[in-house]
Amino acid sequence: MRWLWRGVALALNLFFWPIRLFLRAMDRLATHVNVGKGMRLADQWLTPALEIPGLRWVILAIGAVTGLVVVTTPFNWFGQLLFMLLCWGLSLVLRRLPGRYPSLALAAISLLAMGRYAWWRLTSSIEFDSVIESFLGYGLLAAEAYTWLVVVQGFIQTAWPLHRRPAELQGTPASWPTVDVYIPTYNEPLSVVRTTVLASMVLDWPQDKVKVFILDDGRREEFRAFAESMGVGYIVRPDNNHAKAGNLNHALKKTDGELVAIFDCDHIPTRSFLTTAVGWFQRDPKCAMLQTPHHFFSPDPFERNLGTFRRVPNEGALFYGLIQDGNDFWNATFFCGSCAVIRRGPLLEVGGIAVETVTEDAHTALKLHRRGYTTAYINEAQAAGLATESLSAHVGQRIRWARGMAQIFRTDNPLLGKGLTLWQRICYSNAMLHFFFGLPRLVFLTAPMAYLFFHIYIIHAHAFLLALYVLPYIVQAGVANAHVQGKYRHTFWAEVYETVLAWYVALPTTLAIINPKLGKFNVTAKGGLVERSYFDWTTSLPYTILMVLNIAAFGVGLVRLFWWNTDETSTVVMNLIWTAYSLFMLGAAVGVAAEARQVRKMHRVAATLPATLYLPDGRALHATCTDYSLSGLGLQLEQLDLAQWQALPVGTEVHVGLWWDDCEHAFPAKVMLDPGRGTLGVEFENLSKEQQIALVQCTFARPDSWTHWNDNQEPDRPLLGLQEITHLGAQGYHTMWTALKNQLRDRFVKNRPASAPA
Repeated sequence: MRWLWRGVALALNLFFWPIRLFLRAMDRLATHVNVGKGMRLADQWLTPALEIPGLRWVILAIGAVTGLVVVTTPFNWFGQLLFMLLCWGLSLVLRRLPGRYPSLALAAISLLAMGRYAWWRLTSSIEFDSVIESFLGYGLLAAEAYTWLVVVQGFIQTAWPLHRRPAELQGTPASWPTVDVYIPTYNEPLSVVRTTVLASMVLDWPQDKVKVFILDDGRREEFRAFAESMGVGYIVRPDNNHAKAGNLNHALKKTDGELVAIFDCDHIPTRSFLTTAVGWFQRDPKCAMLQTPHHFFSPDPFERNLGTFRRVPNEGALFYGLIQDGNDFWNATFFCGSCAVIRRGPLLEVGGIAVETVTEDAHTALKLHRRGYTTAYINEAQAAGLATESLSAHVGQRIRWARGMAQIFRTDNPLLGKGLTLWQRICYSNAMLHFFFGLPRLVFLTAPMAYLFFHIYIIHAHAFLLALYVLPYIVQAGVANAHVQGKYRHTFWAEVYETVLAWYVALPTTLAIINPKLGKFNVTAKGGLVERSYFDWTTSLPYTILMVLNIAAFGVGLVRLFWWNTDETSTVVMNLIWTAYSLFMLGAAVGVAAEARQVRKMHRVAATLPATLYLPDGRALHATCTDYSLSGLGLQLEQLDLAQWQALPVGTEVHVGLWWDDCEHAFPAKVMLDPGRGTLGVEFENLSKEQQIALVQCTFARPDSWTHWNDNQEPDRPLLGLQEITHLGAQGYHTMWTALKNQLRDRFVKNRPASAPA
């Protein structure tokens, strides 16, 4: 089968090459269009002008009326084609320009193209001849309407990211507020929690004004002993009511800090966390919560199994990189459960952490906003943690998020009730509606089957006319998103994520709308191992079935193209293209189910830190630390010292020097790996309490630990992104076919009689 996958890859390259060549030529043309100066001048006078009271609403009203005229004006096919080409050409110029106004212009063009398609769909493509056609046709229209709503709200939500900077601390350290640091844990191993506790102990804050507490809902003696040995607080409760929210609320009754910093037990804070966050609480007395990003130094299942770690933005990058910054502009920053600081007074005023839903964090922020408090977001990674290790754990986590957001939408709908501004309602409702993508995504993955299998028309329009309206919508949305979101979410990757999760979030969100009390909180497993590579047939079953159905539909479509419906060639071709696109997305989803081996008990963090290697004979060699964890690190000797290097036997005892500020700390270690060429792997041994704390200060807790984490990330190039996903899709089918062959072979060997010949 290998030749088949190579043939598919070659065909994809031949398909994308002329399109990329054309776009490259357009980009070069756009770079010679001297509009940069004009945009800078516009920024100089337009931004101050928008501060005039009421002018924004006047401009918005004029824009809305103009947009409505453009959207509803009927064009013939030639006029629509010109409209498409004009929008595309203008977008190719605008996307080369920096600043916010080109982003807003691209969003406006995208909304116009989407509006024209939506108007045409509603007025010219709904004409059904049977009940089944009506059911399927209106189902597809509802799925599309959902995407239109999410697109509009998403553009509003991210229209003007605030990019808030840390506020300078006021007064002397003696006047700074007291802080309680909460580290809730339930069933995570101590090896995961230990680093977070050690890092929390060295926060840059007056030691008499910060207290660290382990909130152990597992009530484990090992954790109590660790807390006592480290001199930190240890709080347990007699029950586990309301899971994490109940754990935090119980701790609120036992402590008295003015501020509460919360870290999931695997999120390791940097020393600068409090000095970065607390200034806004001093500047704004109404500020009730400040959130920082959730950053992960280990790959999630998508990144590990598809090989995209630190090369393609992960699933959460869009939310923490752009959406939360956009929310902050509208005073709608969400609490995300960790890496955040909350003011105790307002939190107690709303009854503590919300317990009515399983997404207690977002619900708590909603309650604070209803009371008129402000929230803030600083887009600087001040803590880092572990991503989910397996696809099944990842899916379980997303199911909880989806169920919780649907519960809030049902019980405390942000569109209703008092206390929120219009923009806050839009931000909250969009965050909740996002998790209803399950049913629409399943509709899009199965819609062409109605025609290919049963010759049922769910869109009554000529294929050429449909293409003239839908292509501008798709292309303009892609161009706008690539410009606005490209740093945080590469084009087409959202569909891969949604394809994997669609089946699993569809039912919980639907049930939560019907009965919000259904379901319970589930803890996301962290710190586990994947001891061998395997294919997760159980988790991948829903989209494996969808994949088989789409393959069958594609086969029937080929028969229709050449034998059954030769008079409807364009309609058949369009459905075949739609099905082929779905097949590639499903292939990439299948690839995620091929779990790669992960056997490190502690994840190594890639780094470039100065180090010194102290040898048993007294020599000191300059080196670079290439990766680290609390258990060991990798070293690369500098070129000048390579001449002095002789391979060390495994087990040789050495010392490794690392720096914290201007102070060097030496740690005892033994050699575990010496492959030569000055590369060395060492493992720490018998570190004292002080040495463990110093090691965290020199590694995880450095203020700049995560500053340059994404510097080597590839830029978003939509066509290359689509090409990569199609390659991953083809590779996913190959992986699945190989796993199936291996499973059948193993089953055959297992069931073969002992007397049978080999």
